[in-house]
Amino acid sequence: MSSITLLALDTSTEFCSVAVYRHDPASAAPALVVERHLDTGPVSSTHILPAVRDVLHEAGLTLADCDAVAFGAGPGSFTGLRTACGVAQGLAFGASLPVVPVGTLVACAEAARASRVGVQRVLVALDARMNEAYWADYAWDAVAGDWREVRAPSLDAAEAVPAPDAEFVLAGNAALAFGERLQVSAQAHAVLADAMPRARYVVALAARAFARGEAIPADQAMPVYIRNKVAQTTAEREAIRQAAAQTVGKGAR
Repeated sequence: MSSITLLALDTSTEFCSVAVYRHDPASAAPALVVERHLDTGPVSSTHILPAVRDVLHEAGLTLADCDAVAFGAGPGSFTGLRTACGVAQGLAFGASLPVVPVGTLVACAEAARASRVGVQRVLVALDARMNEAYWADYAWDAVAGDWREVRAPSLDAAEAVPAPDAEFVLAGNAALAFGERLQVSAQAHAVLADAMPRARYVVALAARAFARGEAIPADQAMPVYIRNKVAQTTAEREAIRQAAAQTVGKGAR
């Protein structure tokens, strides 16, 4: 197999994250990864193209040198997912390249394994706002050299996130966001709250997917939302406010 060169984008969180990856499977040398990971808040769209130019320039590459454009497909911020998908499609169309969508939750599992040698089972839980968490359960498949999805990405109240049936680490920021409400965190072997989606993990997963022939035409790329609504109604917000007030009142008694 010839070398693989990929560009990856992720704006599913408050970070604008871009990476370029190049690896020759026939070489013993590690893959080249150049990344920009910027805390931009909700304005990642204004930073993403300059970051693309920066990583390509630093790697000594052009977009034409790439084999595909990968992006963090979700779940995550609605606006961020649309940004990453739209920019990936635009770049891919312009350079006649395919795209590789990568799940943001499995990117968290990849981050957990990168930070902890030997991690085999990862429950990922991300703050989804609106009193809910995105979550999924992954097991490392040593034979395939990739993650196996045990339970697909889902959306539930923090209290309803289930524990895996084996020893696991908990990845993602839901433990920080929900505290004791994320009851499954007490059962985790370790809590890796900083194991979050970023381009270096998206591109590592994309490289394996690309090698398996899983790239798709740019016009088929779509974000993965899971949640179909962006905001709560006034009545829903008021119900949550009242429930929170009642909880605080009970704790004070």
